[in-house]
Amino acid sequence: MHRHHNGLKTAGLFGAIFALLLAVGGLISAATGSSAFIWIFALIGLATTAYGYWNSDKLAIRAMHAYPVTQAQQPAMHRIVQELSQRAGQPMPALYVSPTQAPNAFATGRNPEHAAVCCTEGILGLLDERELRGVLGHELMHVYNRDILTGSVAAAIAGLISSVAQFLAFTSFFGGGSDEDRPNPLVMIATALLAPFAASVIQMAISRTREYDADEDGARLTDDPLALASALRKLEMGTARAPLAPTPQLQSASHMMIANPFRAADVQRMFSTHPPMRDRIARLEAMARR
Repeated sequence: MHRHHNGLKTAGLFGAIFALLLAVGGLISAATGSSAFIWIFALIGLATTAYGYWNSDKLAIRAMHAYPVTQAQQPAMHRIVQELSQRAGQPMPALYVSPTQAPNAFATGRNPEHAAVCCTEGILGLLDERELRGVLGHELMHVYNRDILTGSVAAAIAGLISSVAQFLAFTSFFGGGSDEDRPNPLVMIATALLAPFAASVIQMAISRTREYDADEDGARLTDDPLALASALRKLEMGTARAPLAPTPQLQSASHMMIANPFRAADVQRMFSTHPPMRDRIARLEAMARR
């Protein structure tokens, strides 16, 4: 069991976001007198989730303009991933490099058999081999922990809540049903405004717990928590010096990256999908002391 109980936190956060979805759905059912719209939104959300999950590797690789690399092109990266995959008893993922000097890395793919690990040219030049091993261990654990599925489902539910809330705002002004049957319009408008905000906060909290898990599990896989801690320190400074532009394509893939790729001014702390670096480093250093 994880010392920080991140798996339990993730389950609790999923429970909260499902409860929020049911609450908003209940208000729409009361406003329209029918639950048909809930099923329509649910089917749209399910289709979006399936597409994103099935094509997550292609979408993220394309967003970063990454290209596949062979053992001859990236011998250290290949050697580390091969060793860690064998240690974990898992298939070796495909390896990619993104032609950007912004230091970062991410893993994607719907399962270990269809996974990819990508490093930017910037991170390969910034880290030494021990630190790179710590980063790659972190990324492999995202794949082995099925975090791509977790993130896809959380994003789809958050998007579904936003769509349903927009419909709720519409029905609050133009909705059917008698005045006696309809909920208070002020309650409906408040829910329509606050529900997407709450869903986004919960989604980002889920992403943060998965980052803590990948840090801890990756450090156990490499048996070297301080290597990852050292890498995170360098990445914090490196991403500040060379941030990526927050384009829509990169924003959709940013939660997969080991470090927030954008400037602090572009992403408020409250809405960051990544935990603060100092907290992650402190947990890794405490793990090393234990």
